[in-house]
Amino acid sequence: MTTLYEAASLSSEESGLVVVSTLRANNTIQSSLVNAGVLAHPATGDDLLAFVASGRVKLTNLRARPQITATFRNGWQWAAVEGRAELAGPDDPQPWLDAEALRRLLRAIFTAAGGEHDDWDEFDRVMADERRAAVLIHPDRVYSNRPR
Repeated sequence: MTTLYEAASLSSEESGLVVVSTLRANNTIQSSLVNAGVLAHPATGDDLLAFVASGRVKLTNLRARPQITATFRNGWQWAAVEGRAELAGPDDPQPWLDAEALRRLLRAIFTAAGGEHDDWDEFDRVMADERRAAVLIHPDRVYSNRPR
């Protein structure tokens, strides 16, 4: 069995790039490339995979059907994280989240994915203007083709 940290380490040299796949209403798969990282859940402390999302498609899919798969790769090695997405943002309120906690969470996700920023105030402004949400993936299953 591969761990969440082992899976994420596959993309450590590529700013946490991972393909995430969600389920559309017509039962087809929608995939996209995001930057993701591992961090502790702000309320529970559980390890999870997280990325920042905006736009209609991915968030609409996850609101209706929270199943998600994230696939990391490095050369021919790959690892997948399957789980349930929890959304947290201006359009997805959580009891443990206020505006300041969201600002800190979005920064933490960005840096967990290997991101760096020269102007955090600008980062915060863009996240707020675009109504970005944190996608927190609670892993149910992690597997790979890596030899153990």
